[in-house]
Amino acid sequence: MATEVAPSMMSAASPEVGMSWWQLTRLGFVQAAIGAVVVLLTTTINRVIVVELGLPALIPGLLVALHFAVQLYLRPRLGHDSDGHGRRTPWMLGGMVVCALGGLGVAASVPIMATNTVLGVVLASAASIVLGAGVSASGTPLLALMSERAKPSQRAGAAAITWILMIVGIIITAATSGALLDPFSFTRLIGIAGGIGGAGLVVAWLATLGVERGPRPVMPAATVAESSGSFMTAFRTVWREPAARLFSGFIFLAMFAYSAQDLILEPFAGIAFGMTPGESTKLSGAHHGGVLAGMIVAALIATRTGQLRHWAAAGCAASAATYLALVASPGLFSVQMFTAVVVLLGLSNGVFAIGAIGSMMALTGDKTDGRAGLRLGVFGAAQALAYAVGTMTGAAGVDLARAVFDSPVRGYLAVFAVQALFFGASAWLALRSASSERATDVFQQRGEMLSAVIQ
Repeated sequence: MATEVAPSMMSAASPEVGMSWWQLTRLGFVQAAIGAVVVLLTTTINRVIVVELGLPALIPGLLVALHFAVQLYLRPRLGHDSDGHGRRTPWMLGGMVVCALGGLGVAASVPIMATNTVLGVVLASAASIVLGAGVSASGTPLLALMSERAKPSQRAGAAAITWILMIVGIIITAATSGALLDPFSFTRLIGIAGGIGGAGLVVAWLATLGVERGPRPVMPAATVAESSGSFMTAFRTVWREPAARLFSGFIFLAMFAYSAQDLILEPFAGIAFGMTPGESTKLSGAHHGGVLAGMIVAALIATRTGQLRHWAAAGCAASAATYLALVASPGLFSVQMFTAVVVLLGLSNGVFAIGAIGSMMALTGDKTDGRAGLRLGVFGAAQALAYAVGTMTGAAGVDLARAVFDSPVRGYLAVFAVQALFFGASAWLALRSASSERATDVFQQRGEMLSAVIQ
């Protein structure tokens, strides 16, 4: 499988075959394009379905869960298929086409929901599966290409650049679509979705133009012919490690708490504070901006002090405190204060991300059995599962709490309180499972990466 192939390929071929930082940054823009298409579903379309159409929050939760669920199988499968193709770029561009069509299909199904709910939800579900397939076909070969071509000293930097550019793409999309969406209409929504998909495809094409020129790392024949049985044997070997299971549990719990707010923050802003679709979309952009700022600030400070587990735990604890502030936000009667709390939530999430990503580096980089990619795949699977379950559970929890408390606002506040509890538990688990390596040891070894990302 792709996740297991990468380490052997990199160790054997990276010294001879590599990419410049500019080329790796260009590939990061492909991930930014993918994130730009997906974020419209989790923000604007989600809010329109719940607020403008008055439908249960479970519906967008189901759509996002479907988009993640299909990736659990297609990511490893399509990554494996691209291994034997010879070039990754066609898969990435073809996946972006499918991704754009899926995003457009979800948007086009929204006005159908307004007149025929069942038909609209069925069409949106099919489009969400297409969207997830496109993300798998483009995102997995992208990471495989970066793994093949990045030099050993560049791997962590390549991952950081990809993550940050994805957030930048989300921020730009949220701000742009928020400005263009008012006054709201279904025609505007569909036009924005088509424009984002088209722009993403152009960005991906320009980013990958000529990037695969030169020799491709040679993969051992035994690795190419690896069977599903050998993959399962390796997977069971990794899963028997207590550290891998415990850290996977931390990733699942923390990302569950994080993702549960994806589909409820914008509708809450509309219901509790009367924000328009454009204003709530901009609010989502402010949250992601906070995440980006939190990651950069934490990375800069972490080069000087602190263990990775402490950074992860601090980010989780701060996220828990901020969710409690969200619970109290309706009593403040201030949109400005509510917006400030959302930005603080993003900052806290960014600090958590630095501790978690750094721990992933440390917990996989010190192994010598050639299964670093598989371990990262296990952690990634835990994250994908947490997103699929968390987004749907958060939306369903709102519907349930609204029925129990007979108040839409109290329904959202109940879910925020549960998220605070889960992040608090994640902080405790981070202290037990995340890496005890000092952040300076991880990040200073990647000084070239930090300067490339920050500058």
